[in-house]
Amino acid sequence: MPVFEHEGQSLYYELHGREGDPVVTIINGLSMRTSHWAPYFEQLPARGCRVLTYDMVGQGASSKPVLGADFDDHATMLAALHTHLGIDRPYVLGISFGGVVALKYAIRYPERTGGLIPVSTFSELDAQLEGHAVNLYQGLARVGFEFYLDLLMPLNFSNDYIEANRELLHVIKRVGASTNELYGIQNLMESLADFRSITPELERITAPTLILNAEFDCLTPRHLHDIMRRHIAPSRLVLVPRVCHAFTLEIPTLTSRLLAEFVQQVEAGQWQGDQSVWIAAEDPNAEPLLTYCDQDHLRAIPMPRSGSSDTKRQAGTRKQSAPDASKKKAAGAKKRSTADTPSKR
Repeated sequence: MPVFEHEGQSLYYELHGREGDPVVTIINGLSMRTSHWAPYFEQLPARGCRVLTYDMVGQGASSKPVLGADFDDHATMLAALHTHLGIDRPYVLGISFGGVVALKYAIRYPERTGGLIPVSTFSELDAQLEGHAVNLYQGLARVGFEFYLDLLMPLNFSNDYIEANRELLHVIKRVGASTNELYGIQNLMESLADFRSITPELERITAPTLILNAEFDCLTPRHLHDIMRRHIAPSRLVLVPRVCHAFTLEIPTLTSRLLAEFVQQVEAGQWQGDQSVWIAAEDPNAEPLLTYCDQDHLRAIPMPRSGSSDTKRQAGTRKQSAPDASKKKAAGAKKRSTADTPSKR
């Protein structure tokens, strides 16, 4: 079992793919472990990427529980792991809690970041996310780890996926409960108690950045990802349709293609980090894979952006329809007036 020892702590890791290919480092969410990324161990190498996954201290097969570790500590440990493995300028992906670690890594180590992929994550807590975090923490501390996972399931997965994989979700829960430790996860969650917004630091990120957010992510919703898009200059935001917070587990084939094409574009010098917004296709084999979003992407109801061609067309339609309505009203009034006038005999 590959383990890296760092300042008295053990980090379990796995590295898959051909030596010499660009490395995508994946940072877990809170209740995950390396085995959750198993589909990517084959799919990303097939698309020309190596995959490094590891368990943060406090989870999986790494040291746990670990008191007092914050997001900067996790970023420091990951940098040490990269040095140990001789990995230079990896693409750093983090999901949810791990996404904050990925942001911190890109902020602290810009010269060591080939690309950044924040997924289902945040740079600041809004009122709803803070409420979810409190509820999850209380469920974990007062009831237990399995109840915490029960609370997460409907937030993590789409209704269709839950209906089709009820037995698999029981397995996921049992694996999570058997390979993580309540106090380890509790200690990780406690680092959120002192969390302060890192949004002002995002402007220091210089690495090409692909921000991924699911259409129905109600745990870390779209406006939190839009904050990252607006503050990270070389970024693009891609919205992934019909899935929820843990879409990387639900649709690994589509996600693998999104990741691999991002890496290929950066490696070829073709990445256009213009802070634009795109929508991914539902079919992982679709061409094109991405469609430019020309509507107000912060609305759940599709609405044209102010000043867009759609807005102008609608405004023109309203202007044209107003005289028509007046004419109809006048014609109706004339008709009624004629009907009310006594006929000549």
